[in-house]
Amino acid sequence: MPDVNWTVIAPELIVAAFALLVLLIDVLSPHNRGEVSAWVTLIGTAVALTVAYQQWGNWGYGFNAMVILDKYATFFNVIFLVGTGLTVFISTGYLRREGVGRGEYYFLILCATLGMMLMAAGADLVVIFLGVELLSLSLYVLVGFTRTRAESNESSLKYLLLGAFATGFLLYGIALIYGAVGTTHLQRIGAALAQHRVENLPLLLAGTGLLLVGLGFKVAAVPFHMWAPDVYDGAPTAITAFLSAGPKAAGFAALLRVLVSALDSLRPEWSAALWVLAVLTMTVGNLAAISQHSIKRMLAYSSIAHAGYILVALTAMNDQGIASALFYMFAYTFMNIGAFAVVILVSRQGEEGLDLRDYAGLAYRNPALALAMTVFMLSLAGFPPTAGFLGKFYIFGAAVKAGYVYLPIIGVLNSLISVYFYLGVVVNMYMKNPAENALPVAVGPSAAFATGLAALATLLIGISPSWCLDLARETVASVLM
Repeated sequence: MPDVNWTVIAPELIVAAFALLVLLIDVLSPHNRGEVSAWVTLIGTAVALTVAYQQWGNWGYGFNAMVILDKYATFFNVIFLVGTGLTVFISTGYLRREGVGRGEYYFLILCATLGMMLMAAGADLVVIFLGVELLSLSLYVLVGFTRTRAESNESSLKYLLLGAFATGFLLYGIALIYGAVGTTHLQRIGAALAQHRVENLPLLLAGTGLLLVGLGFKVAAVPFHMWAPDVYDGAPTAITAFLSAGPKAAGFAALLRVLVSALDSLRPEWSAALWVLAVLTMTVGNLAAISQHSIKRMLAYSSIAHAGYILVALTAMNDQGIASALFYMFAYTFMNIGAFAVVILVSRQGEEGLDLRDYAGLAYRNPALALAMTVFMLSLAGFPPTAGFLGKFYIFGAAVKAGYVYLPIIGVLNSLISVYFYLGVVVNMYMKNPAENALPVAVGPSAAFATGLAALATLLIGISPSWCLDLARETVASVLM
């Protein structure tokens, strides 16, 4: 009989159950415009987060060892669920303003979250692939959710076509690895490599390369990033916030587990590839962001650059590198979703008001909102005492400890470049007068709560990082077992 062990995927089951409940709400209440579905989604997210918290420290396999419960999966589940909750908070007012409030929006959000959780808990390449597909299919629809906007439809089509192409690389890579080793289970692949039982090493290397391409697309690493600016720009802003945090963390969760659990014996080969990817991703992302006039496109390229910083930690791949990557992804969820929350509040119906000039004099129109945006911009740039500063400090320190001296130098130079466009937003808000036709900024209660919470978390993690860093260090031990 197969070993099922449902408790291993208890948070995932809760998310799936509430996703089905959201569908039932639409059947029972056809005129529901999403308000009830939003509250049900938040309750489901809170319940799943509570169960994930209670599972901290538990360990076990399920479903014939294809799914694993450990601190690593639990840590990422917290990141995904926090990101989902913040996204729901900033979505309610946005959907009402755009006139696209529907229950299926929250169903797709929960399905995407379920896919991310499977990617982090997958102990087999097949489960990771299923998680990638569930996440991707949900995002394809969410990116084009505002069907009346041509830009949204165009972004959805681009994402679908390029995503399907990247999925082909990922699946072909899995097939080649299976052909070389005879299994898709991560621990068995690692054991076969450690015991030199791989007869066709070139086939395995080719599969590893294709796997890096497929997962590199998910995290928007250069040169697999071409989809990100257009998709981020055309997608509903609430979905852009979701895209920039949760799915990116899920891609890194899958990549890190595969590299450590299955392909650690090939570290010299894939670390060289990650070194190149990290340098390209940091540099291209920051240089391209300088010339952007739309804040959504600027934050899109910024998101690419931050993927490069995390790749620096993965290149180091020591205890400190893995812990710093986890710490950075947790902190990045707050500061990036918070920044997009401010973008939603400043913009107007039809995605207008996204030009950087629209932020002129925001400090006079809404001082609290300008202060929150300043916190997010300073954190993304890496100024103390924010979470972004400590995240970069730990990442660059891990790279130096691993012997990659040039990577931190390149990373610091890229951070200096990023100061120009991040502080440009702050200068607009505080040192320029608002336009004569500038509209007052209306802040709804749910968006205000999400923005305040994100700003507070960004500062608290930066001022008192020990609790978060300790959890990240505990997580490292479980993934290196």
